[in-house]
Amino acid sequence: MNRINQKMQENKKLLSIYFTAGYPALEDTVPIIQDLENNGVDMIEIGLPFSDPLADGPTIQESSTAALKNGMTTEKLFEQLKDIRQTVAIPLIVMGYFNPMLQYGVQDFCKKCHEIGVDGLIMPDLPLDVYKNEYEDIFKKYGLINVFLITPQTSDERIREIDEASDGFIYMVSSASVTGSKSGFGNEQEAYFERIAKMNLKKPQIVGFGIKDAETFQQATKTAKGAIIGSAFIKHLTVCGKNKIQEFIRKIR
Repeated sequence: MNRINQKMQENKKLLSIYFTAGYPALEDTVPIIQDLENNGVDMIEIGLPFSDPLADGPTIQESSTAALKNGMTTEKLFEQLKDIRQTVAIPLIVMGYFNPMLQYGVQDFCKKCHEIGVDGLIMPDLPLDVYKNEYEDIFKKYGLINVFLITPQTSDERIREIDEASDGFIYMVSSASVTGSKSGFGNEQEAYFERIAKMNLKKPQIVGFGIKDAETFQQATKTAKGAIIGSAFIKHLTVCGKNKIQEFIRKIR
């Protein structure tokens, strides 16, 4: 069974952390992953930096720009992760944009992820229909879960279609804005969380965008299986480097 599905079966609220590979320094990728696992994080999203990250807010965009300047590439990330399963057991998901994957070659990219031990991919700009028609067989051949996103604007019909097509979990975007742009959740987000909970979807949901502390983590996971923290952790890395990760995680739960 894929590590993501195994993790979803655990009787706990899951904490997933996103960070940009190659940031703050090029060779920080693996030490950050190891430190996050050692401090109780359940799942990690490794951001593959891209020059035009449309879904990301300023904090993650700036980290992507810095990582690219540091020399981060798809090939470099694969090189860094080649021995990761000797030290890390939790699910690892590569999050990025479809263009770098397409340039690398979708089959070659998926094959390399499988060889390394990556469990899933999040490609916000890969439409569901295109995935199903052109790439689903490749993902499944290499045991990779493709994680789809829903937003408050996604129709119930589309959400159910995504639920049917999903494996692992559904990435539940808390708002229609870019990452890092909200602080806390208001009535609109709370109503959205309740709406999705009442749909009784087959796949668990993990909430992303706007989670930054214990309060927002608890709000997000009241009805969902877990939550993802990205921009707040990037800000921590910007200030503290790869140090004091333990302090950051302790503030969440």
